[in-house]
Amino acid sequence: MAEQRQVGRDGEGSRGPESGGPDPRAAGSRAAGSGGPGSRDAGSPEAGELARALAQAVRGEVDFSAAARALMTMDASNYRRVPVGVVAPRDADDVAAALEVCRTRGVPVVPRGAGTSIAGQATGIGVVLDFTRHMNAIVDVDAEARTAVVQPGVVLDTLRDAVRPDGLTFGPDPSTHNRCTLGGMIGNNSCGSHSVAWGTTADNVRGLSVVTYGGAELRLGQGWAGAPTGLRELVDRNLALLRTGYPDGLPRRISGYALDALLPEKGADLARAFCGSEGTLGVVTEAAVRLVEAPRARALAVLGYPDESAAAEAAPGLLGFGPLTVEGMAEDLVPDVRGLPRGGAWLFVETGGDTAAEAHAHASAVVRAADALDGTVVDDPAGMRALWRVREDAAGTATRTADGSEAWPGWEDCAVPPARLGAYLRDFRALLAEHGLRGTPYGHFGDGCIHVRIDFDLMSAEGVRAFRRFSEEVAQLVVAHGGSLSGEHGDGQARAELLPKMYGDELVALFGRFKDLWDPAGGMNPGMLARPARLDENLRFAVLPSKPVAVQFGYPHDDGNFAGAVRRCVGVAKCRVAGPSSGPDVMCPSFRATGEEQHSTRGRARLLHEMLAGEVVRDGWRSTEVRDALDLCLSCKGCRSDCPVGVDMATYKAEFLHHHYAGRLRPASHYAMGRLPVWLRAAAPFARTVNAVSRVRPLAALAKRVAGIAPERELPRLAPVTLRRWLRDHMGERTEVFAKSRTAVLWPDTFTDHLAPSVGRAAVRVMEAAGMDIALPPGRVCCGLTYVSTGQLDRARAVMRHTLDTVEPLLDLAVPVVVLEPSCAAALKTDLPELLGDDPRAALLAASVRTFAQALQECAPDWEPPLIGRPVAGQTHCHQHAVLGDEADRRLRERAGLEGELSGGCCGLAGNFGFEKGHYGVSVACAEDQLLPSVRAAGQDTEILADGFSCRTQLQQLEQLGGRRARHLAEVLAEGL
Repeated sequence: MAEQRQVGRDGEGSRGPESGGPDPRAAGSRAAGSGGPGSRDAGSPEAGELARALAQAVRGEVDFSAAARALMTMDASNYRRVPVGVVAPRDADDVAAALEVCRTRGVPVVPRGAGTSIAGQATGIGVVLDFTRHMNAIVDVDAEARTAVVQPGVVLDTLRDAVRPDGLTFGPDPSTHNRCTLGGMIGNNSCGSHSVAWGTTADNVRGLSVVTYGGAELRLGQGWAGAPTGLRELVDRNLALLRTGYPDGLPRRISGYALDALLPEKGADLARAFCGSEGTLGVVTEAAVRLVEAPRARALAVLGYPDESAAAEAAPGLLGFGPLTVEGMAEDLVPDVRGLPRGGAWLFVETGGDTAAEAHAHASAVVRAADALDGTVVDDPAGMRALWRVREDAAGTATRTADGSEAWPGWEDCAVPPARLGAYLRDFRALLAEHGLRGTPYGHFGDGCIHVRIDFDLMSAEGVRAFRRFSEEVAQLVVAHGGSLSGEHGDGQARAELLPKMYGDELVALFGRFKDLWDPAGGMNPGMLARPARLDENLRFAVLPSKPVAVQFGYPHDDGNFAGAVRRCVGVAKCRVAGPSSGPDVMCPSFRATGEEQHSTRGRARLLHEMLAGEVVRDGWRSTEVRDALDLCLSCKGCRSDCPVGVDMATYKAEFLHHHYAGRLRPASHYAMGRLPVWLRAAAPFARTVNAVSRVRPLAALAKRVAGIAPERELPRLAPVTLRRWLRDHMGERTEVFAKSRTAVLWPDTFTDHLAPSVGRAAVRVMEAAGMDIALPPGRVCCGLTYVSTGQLDRARAVMRHTLDTVEPLLDLAVPVVVLEPSCAAALKTDLPELLGDDPRAALLAASVRTFAQALQECAPDWEPPLIGRPVAGQTHCHQHAVLGDEADRRLRERAGLEGELSGGCCGLAGNFGFEKGHYGVSVACAEDQLLPSVRAAGQDTEILADGFSCRTQLQQLEQLGGRRARHLAEVLAEGL
């Protein structure tokens, strides 16, 4: 057996648990709750001493702050455990040093990747090792041998992007492929949709470098080299049990420890046995993984069936065609079934080939052979991406039932033999009905693996008891069908307690002895797999207030409950996506810029959850931790559309700021930019004088300092003639009778009125050319956006009521209200009715709001725009992407011969955000994510489009562009008339 070296800092020997150090096993699952070393208060002397010792021992970050701890209390499961602190190790030496410090003090350790685990095994306890910051390098790629060596924090898509030029990929691909880490995949033995072709993560791991809690540095592969003392003897004494104790015919048996991988006939594969151990045996510091040849072309056979059971029964029969995937979904998870074959459930069967024709032929063969109601082949990349996105987002969309009720994991990822899947689903549905529960199964039908979220009541004691009863009964059902309690994401706290039902007491006892050989002190992730915590302990909802807190917004989709709104975040972490695989989405620009968890939508939701809980974040609405995390939220509303569960952090931020600054002095920018409409109206008669003064550098610098504006910013120029004044002159004393079908109200928003009236003039010219009649609000109107974004909600509500009083006569006309500034349109569509839910006029105005393109489509459907005939680049406004949609804009651009796609993302200016002092660097970084690269790549004849004033200002002020000017679509069309 290979030598096991006790390692410490700089290679010095260190004392293992056998040397008499404190024993974390004394805490066991108790460490997850109150008492025990895993839950010591971060402010205690012991915790302070631990933090200082770690800071001296490691080069990476050591953070015991309330914010850092709050961010690690939860993963994507129903569970919550509070850590004492967080360490971000820089290398394997840091890992060993951190383990030594924790071992000598009896503090448990939990290794964590992106925290997308669904069973609770990545929740915090003791010290959390966060591998997403530093240990995320691809160490080596050997394309000829088809192997790669990676550190545990490498995001899966980063590896796949790196090996794509060699025609290779890493086979397992969970739906979280653009944010999950290889370390987490190894810990959970993750699989993904392509496992029918390429297997689980364990099937694709060739070797592991591991550091144990006791300080041993091990190299694991096939064979016994690196095995802990006594492991081979344990296996040899229990060969009969290991050969008979595991169910057969299960491609997705992830539950328990894979001790059968150590059988002599299987080559005693230690690396494989370590996979799926959920951080309970040791810490992976490096992994050698197998790569597979990626098909040059792919196609998707989409097959329709009457229901999910019929689809499940058909799935095994398609495996003979050698598909890459056989995925199943029912109609209650598909937001739009247009374009799909007839049916109530579908199989997505992906095929590959060396050419597009070959892949299409394989898919066509599947369609012909399948006994389906209907079928079709999708082989254009955009169509396939759209369908896969529906499937991948199901982990989030399934958290809400059709009527909006909350649904939870808790029974996610079981697997049965594929031939039994149809029968299992029928029995499972019957069991749901018997318990009065609802859930929508979907998942990897070709492997017999099912995902489902169920509308458990986890808020009440009786509901939790019912959750436990159902879990026990469904475990019996899975075992009766020859299945595994986990088919992908591991057992964690959700299922480990039930493992005796699947494996029997004798084999589960062997799991405990296996764990003890690797981790005799019990310091690695206690409460998981061996001697597990109960499945109804540590539920994350128990700490939330039992009664709704008083709030300003209506939260209509969460029954007015702010805690319910915060609960929307289930932790799937789509907001953590960044880099080449991020796609055109907007969410979450500040995370893309900083890479920090607290600047992701999930991170902010976690902090708000802990604020409501009051245990870690203790200052309620006055919390500086929450304030600091929300400070870099751009209020882009991207999460409202891009988050699979519809978290709306812009609204939560406005709510928080309202309470945080209630009765207190606000930042200067809130008074300056938050009340911008007031200042612009006051300055309008003196626009030329104000502009002249703003060009005097010392005066401009003073003004920016007083107003809390970033010194790097230029002050916008005021229009000498406002849009409202121009419109009064332009429309004169018109008295003609308007035709209702072609009439629209033009909304003179603050930005267009005072800062960009040329946009309004252009829009009027186009609308009149299209034969539209234009009406104006009879007085001053404002959407209240700047007040909302700075959390001045009392003032926002007053402004909005005045606006409703002004436009009330126009609401009776029921004609479109054209809002040229997308952020103002979004405020009228969402913030207005959610702040003034008691005023029916708010809903009427919100329903009337249209974008410029939507109004032309509705009021002048037969109008032909001028043929511009130029390529376009630029950006769809983030608020338009999130709230209003851009289909009408796409069609209008196409009809005008404006060819090309606009980028996603956020410009980074985002109203007041990019102007505020301290935000300039992040603002520019957000623009560099998608907008600036797309504009730089555009040719000189390319039209740069940006309908938002902030987007145009950002492009104008960033010198890297060399003076490229962006325009509103209305300006481009007006020029072409």
